[in-house]
Amino acid sequence: MEQVEALDRRIEALRTEVRQALIAGDRDRVAALRKQLRQAQREWESLLDEELADDGKVPHVPAPRPAAGPLLPVREQVHQALTLLGAPAAPKLVVAVHEAFATGELTPTKLTSLRRDEERSFQSAPHARPYYLCAALTADHLAPARGLIAVSSWPMATRIIGPLSLRVDFLTSAIRLAGYLDRLAGTGAETRRLLWRFAATIPGAATSADAMTPAAVADAARAELAIHADADRSHREAAAKRAGEQLTVTQQLFGARLSGLAATGT
Repeated sequence: MEQVEALDRRIEALRTEVRQALIAGDRDRVAALRKQLRQAQREWESLLDEELADDGKVPHVPAPRPAAGPLLPVREQVHQALTLLGAPAAPKLVVAVHEAFATGELTPTKLTSLRRDEERSFQSAPHARPYYLCAALTADHLAPARGLIAVSSWPMATRIIGPLSLRVDFLTSAIRLAGYLDRLAGTGAETRRLLWRFAATIPGAATSADAMTPAAVADAARAELAIHADADRSHREAAAKRAGEQLTVTQQLFGARLSGLAATGT
């Protein structure tokens, strides 16, 4: 029984690693982990057969199954989704990415207080974590951009939101998502729905969800991105420079309050 229970834990751990490798786009690791998972499941079945054959008794052994809830902390699930998108995103988009590629429930309500919790954690022990889920900053006031989550390890310019940045980030995320799906052996309904969410508003990306291909979506997004990229980069880099000069370390991650900026005359 101890061996069976140990394999239960091993199988659940392998499933978690497979999901992490899938989000990271590491196809070689996914293949290797799935091979280990299949072997562990075969061993589980073999051990269970031995238990059932022993003295004709039927022990109560729970079958290995996906966990009812997420095995990873919410902040790590959000970090994985944002890493795939490569740009600040709203909670609803983060949830959509999570649902397309991972298991376990993640809802926008779980993200409501997450940024405040991250800020309190940073203030109590600065840089104690490898990353923090932080704010995107508006280019004009360097204040927290409403409804967007970013990652502290990204360059400051990536976390700045200028006049063109929402569209540029949308196109950037579309390119990254399409490239990731293009590398996968197959795509499921959830991932195709997510990609169509982007493709439907990109000129020339696809005529319909059924006719959509990741490569075509990426090409169309690149074509539009080329129109906006230089102007957006200029806005972002100028604002990032001001942020480095005017803001404290904490404000660079979580934004300046407008009252604080007015008091300093900036």
